[in-house]
Amino acid sequence: MTHLTKRIIPCLDCKDGRVVKGTRFVDLRDAGDPRELAAHYNREGADELVLLDISASREGRATLMETVHAVARTLFIPLTVGGGVRSFDDARRLLGAGADKVAINTAAVESPEVVSEFAERFGSQAVVVAVDARGEIAEGESRVPDSASAARWRVVTYGGTRETALDVIEWAKRAEQLGAGEILLTSMDADGTRQGFDCPLTAAVARAVHIPVIASGGAGRLEDFAEVFLRGEADAALAASIFHFGEYSIRSLKQFLRARAVPVRI
Repeated sequence: MTHLTKRIIPCLDCKDGRVVKGTRFVDLRDAGDPRELAAHYNREGADELVLLDISASREGRATLMETVHAVARTLFIPLTVGGGVRSFDDARRLLGAGADKVAINTAAVESPEVVSEFAERFGSQAVVVAVDARGEIAEGESRVPDSASAARWRVVTYGGTRETALDVIEWAKRAEQLGAGEILLTSMDADGTRQGFDCPLTAAVARAVHIPVIASGGAGRLEDFAEVFLRGEADAALAASIFHFGEYSIRSLKQFLRARAVPVRI
């Protein structure tokens, strides 16, 4: 279900206290200091910011609290933090450190009751279920981000390293029933490729739930954002490298979207 004003959300993928960016979750390169980037996006007119500790679940440790503290102090927009959030105490510490919302992925899949617990304790508005999706492609077909041939998508956990048997659409619906306030949907097939968001995936999830869906993975051009809002039915679009490396500003993107009748806050 689509909602009114569309949000633009830069994403800081953090590892060892630095922002990094890769392709399909690997081949990471340095993209800068998280505090400096957060302050820049705050000035640029970002609607929200997401900070993900991308190796926390794989390495079995808690999210980088010092980084969260530093970033939260620079912001006047909502901050969502994820990566390694497994328990009520993890979430409480992050919210206490300045996060407005917590994103849970692996822990939600392995212990769905944590979604309900977080929603009851903190309110659904503070709970984002992050879903990493990989399309099932028939043998011999290529993985094309915008291909409708992936009629089914599977949930992937542990920072993109462990495929599950969970169907993405069914899991998104269940996450909503458990109390999630938003779905952060990342296409692993499109991530870092800069060939466009996976619009069939995003639209399928957006039509299945009544809560906002944030599209992530694949942004390379301004047109990709218009596509994911108009054709992918996303409520928000998240991107990293397109902003981090200075190709496009958030301000210019919003002006582009407004000219194409996409409602944005400028």
